[in-house]
Amino acid sequence: MNEPIFLQSVFQERIWGGTKLSDLFGYAIPSEHTGECWAISAHPNGQSVVKDGPYQGMALGQLWASHPELFHSESPVFPLLIKLLDASDDLSVQVHPDDVYAGEHEQGELGKTECWYIVDAEPGASIIYGHEASSKEELARMIQDGQWDALLTRIPVKPGDFFYVPSGTIHALGRGIVVLETQQSSDTTYRVYDYDRRDKDGNLRELHLEKAIDVSTVPQAYEPIAYETQTREGITITSFVSNAFFTVEKWDVSGRAQLAARERYTLVSVIAGAGSLRIQGGEYTLRKGDHLILPAGFGSFELDGELTLITSHE
Repeated sequence: MNEPIFLQSVFQERIWGGTKLSDLFGYAIPSEHTGECWAISAHPNGQSVVKDGPYQGMALGQLWASHPELFHSESPVFPLLIKLLDASDDLSVQVHPDDVYAGEHEQGELGKTECWYIVDAEPGASIIYGHEASSKEELARMIQDGQWDALLTRIPVKPGDFFYVPSGTIHALGRGIVVLETQQSSDTTYRVYDYDRRDKDGNLRELHLEKAIDVSTVPQAYEPIAYETQTREGITITSFVSNAFFTVEKWDVSGRAQLAARERYTLVSVIAGAGSLRIQGGEYTLRKGDHLILPAGFGSFELDGELTLITSHE
């Protein structure tokens, strides 16, 4: 199949969500507390659906299972999940398990290594990334004593920043931030601290301290990220991270750029601008907020316009 697969997103309401997914991307969101756009997802908790073309109306998980020739992957499940998150309030401080722990404790769910591209950030916005405890015992004690300011490492952020968040990293988005998140296809989160917030029924939200302490990396390990950038006619490609879970790049298109095919599929999210994608026999409009898959064997193609894309693949 030599045409892109455009997807319809799924929206998730969250206690910390807002309206920026509508304000910035023009999405029709379900409420004023919309926290997540599951843009490219085959996870059972929210599956993207093909917008048009020969597979119109098909859920991504069904497409993955019934048309493996579109992906050329050895993974038994669609391995990635692409989200846009609107943190209009602070997210809970949390940590995610790796594949082994999740497989044993979460009914075979994948672990959750993820990364964030900061799309938008209000002045003074920050994230929590890592902690200061030197042992599991100290981590448990500082959590028990509520020593959050001493325990948690806070980092200021601005639009265009990128953060790699391996499983085991204690983390949280702060208020006033919109991110594009590339992650393993998992919905397992262990909450460490939630600011004593209550849900719509007035109950304190559940924490998962035993599991969180189990899976947290102690002492905190910070992996250096060395970006690689290449510029050629019409495009600058920034390679953020490439590992066993995913490869994530930013494509800044200005004018006309020719790109070669990949053997496997590529996931594409348009986070700024507008333009077009051209292949032999077809042209497709690209707008901010579009999410699509370039299937395996897609062939060479041309991008034209003023566009910023975040792309990923296995």
